[in-house]
Amino acid sequence: MTHPSNIVQPSNLPAADEPSPEAANRALRRLVLWGSLGILLVLIGVCAYAVAYPERMPDAVGEVVEDWTGANPRPAHLVLPPVAPLSALAQLGQQIFNDPLLSESGMQSCASCHSPQHSYGPPNSFPVQLGGAHMTQAGYRPPPSLTYLYRQPPFSIGPDQGESDTPVSLDQAASAARGATRVTKTAGATIAATNIVPQGGLFWDGRADTLQMQAMVPMMNPVEMANTSEAEVARKLAQSKYHDMFKPLFGDSILNKPSLLVTEAMSAVARYQIEDPSFHEFTSKYDYWLQGKARLTQAELHGMRLFNDPNKANCAGCHLSQVTKDGLPPLFTDTQYEALGAPRNPAIPLNRDPKFFDLGICGPFRTDIATQTQFCGMFLTPTLRNSATRSVYFHNGVYHTLEQVMAFYNLRNTNPEKIYPHDASGKIEKFNDIPAQFQANVDFADAPFDRKFGDKPAMTDTEIKDIIAFVKTLNDGYKPAGS
Repeated sequence: MTHPSNIVQPSNLPAADEPSPEAANRALRRLVLWGSLGILLVLIGVCAYAVAYPERMPDAVGEVVEDWTGANPRPAHLVLPPVAPLSALAQLGQQIFNDPLLSESGMQSCASCHSPQHSYGPPNSFPVQLGGAHMTQAGYRPPPSLTYLYRQPPFSIGPDQGESDTPVSLDQAASAARGATRVTKTAGATIAATNIVPQGGLFWDGRADTLQMQAMVPMMNPVEMANTSEAEVARKLAQSKYHDMFKPLFGDSILNKPSLLVTEAMSAVARYQIEDPSFHEFTSKYDYWLQGKARLTQAELHGMRLFNDPNKANCAGCHLSQVTKDGLPPLFTDTQYEALGAPRNPAIPLNRDPKFFDLGICGPFRTDIATQTQFCGMFLTPTLRNSATRSVYFHNGVYHTLEQVMAFYNLRNTNPEKIYPHDASGKIEKFNDIPAQFQANVDFADAPFDRKFGDKPAMTDTEIKDIIAFVKTLNDGYKPAGS
């Protein structure tokens, strides 16, 4: 049977060499699927690369990676102190630093109050340490840490003097600064104007300019090592078990020159503090984070941002947290002085006298600028490195935890009733450790102290916990992954 030649084939039938519509759709779906999978793999690869190498990403991508992972998208090359075997001078200084026989009691060395196991700070939570000839005399202030002092400048007031400037005394400099407008300290901001404030120096009041001078003061302090004269210190050095280390360094006659012997001995202590890496380890988690070798937790990252936030904690306004232009790691202090108005500590024996006040720069232990009352109540801003390992805070040791310290900053102005005691009538004794005539020196300009009574505190409890989590990243001894 034959078919008519004019019969038309259905138009929707595929040609013998063409795929069916269903097959074409399947192929298209496969193409889309494989294409999507390829794009997904590319995105995963890009994300993985960004997470592994955020420093190679654009700033916007780096910020996202930091948010997700806690990685530093812009790692720095830090210029760290050199590490080398101690010189002979530093080795002598180490012996002196740890020798209790240089004290009148025979039981107290430099290391007694500046414990190497406690970041060269006090080894306990006592507000002050005991010393003196019989180890029964209470000290005046809690010992500050000796760590991270290798870049501490000498004490000064106002800008550095140029070589052509006529030298002026501290009293003259302080008098010239009287009435100068105080520059507000804001985290992350560059101070355009000259901040005429005291800066530098050692001890809480800056009365020593060098580590050598600082080493000598406790030797003669009646409530510390309690030697009565320089000659007495020299005699003990000459009789020490390491006395034979002096002659190769300073000459055969050094033991017969008491004043020079003591001077050289204190220079050895200073050299020990400069050379020994334990005084400036830079091995905190934050240091490794700065170098891109560690990642912060979400709490630590949030705390760091609050620490640096000028409208929140504003900690970095005084405790500088950024690498310097020269690549030096931050010391977490601007080395300046502040009157914070911490409450009086009744646990300090000297404070049993209601007429006694420790006013820092203007006395009673520093006397050269005592007449410059615009500085009364000001104390040195300490480094926050290893501060989480301490158990006593502020110049009078009134606090024992970081939670108490943060509460003070947060509530001093807004809720002073939670910070200060009340008198018999129920009145809040605000700034009760500074005489009324000097309370104008207290910092009201820098956040969070710019808030008023009854205002909402700058930080919530959760934010304070995160800030403390960040401060703990400043403790030395962190071991990064893979180390």
